[in-house]
Amino acid sequence: MEQKISFYFKEVKDPRVVGRCDHLLSDILIVAICTYITGGTDYQDMYLFCFERGEELKGSLLELPNGTPSVDTFERVFSRLDVESLRNCLTLYGKEILSGLAEKQIVLDGKKLKGVSPTSKGNSGCYILNAWVSENRFCVGQEKVEDKSNEITAIPKVLSSLDIEDSVVSIDAIGTQTGIAKQIRKQKGHYLLSVKGNQKGLLEDIECAFKTHHGYDTVEDTERGHGRIETRRCSILLAKDFLLEEHLNTWKDVTTLVRIDSSREIKGVRTEETRFYISDENITKASYYQALARGHWGIENHLHWHLDVTFKEDQCRARIKNSPQNLTTIRKFALQIISNVDDKLSLKKRQYKAALDMDYMKKIIRN
Repeated sequence: MEQKISFYFKEVKDPRVVGRCDHLLSDILIVAICTYITGGTDYQDMYLFCFERGEELKGSLLELPNGTPSVDTFERVFSRLDVESLRNCLTLYGKEILSGLAEKQIVLDGKKLKGVSPTSKGNSGCYILNAWVSENRFCVGQEKVEDKSNEITAIPKVLSSLDIEDSVVSIDAIGTQTGIAKQIRKQKGHYLLSVKGNQKGLLEDIECAFKTHHGYDTVEDTERGHGRIETRRCSILLAKDFLLEEHLNTWKDVTTLVRIDSSREIKGVRTEETRFYISDENITKASYYQALARGHWGIENHLHWHLDVTFKEDQCRARIKNSPQNLTTIRKFALQIISNVDDKLSLKKRQYKAALDMDYMKKIIRN
């Protein structure tokens, strides 16, 4: 990364009264990132990190003209900070690292911030819809939705914020809507959309197609490890040869139907699942769609899992105003920074080493 970390924060709108601030906004944001990188989880940890380690980072990462910000200062700033301007920093960082999204797979998937509404039931609560680049494991966009069903309205907003030309967008069944498919194509992207019960007629049509034909091309792969055996079999058909006319007219760009049969055996217990997808691409190799499906599932392991396990996101109880959205942005920033380090350590080990060695901290945050 050629730019100093403070470069990405220069356009963030400071919510505080000009001339009455003891602490620089860039210092507060950098301390928050460093706190997550070193395994901290809350405002108290931000204060402690800055109090114990701030002097070692002065002149290189921090300025701290008036010493360590208080716990209340961190809380006030993150609750009032403009969500969009901070989110744009994450997008800018991702774009600079990736140098464009062409020929990438962009996964759109939502994650509930459980700590924000721990007593909520069903789908109610605070969700963040994430745009995740599968190949590089980078988050390049996000949008808040109050309920998971409202992802339908959030998806077009996220898509509009991205240059998806020549990339492939994959979305779960909630995003399998004709309007979303049209928007992706209008932005010159491609799509792989999951088909489930919310598109009942289309699903039944695809199921019938694969009952009458096993697929023009098929590929199967098996993984073994940690007492688990997983097998995935992908088959494809041409939509024009099997879909009813009404569905071809409704889904004008669909060219390929995809079926993936997966089985998992753990300690002798076997489970099976079949998934169906539609794609506007006319690639005739089943292995291509198999890779896209696996890339989509990867967001759970490489983003959601790390947010929950590595950064303890579900344990965070910050709920005031903009705090939940701003803190998840900072966590993703920290995740992308430590994921971009070129060494053989795991993310947890990088966190531990960064907590012990400030020279290592400086190295990875400038990498």
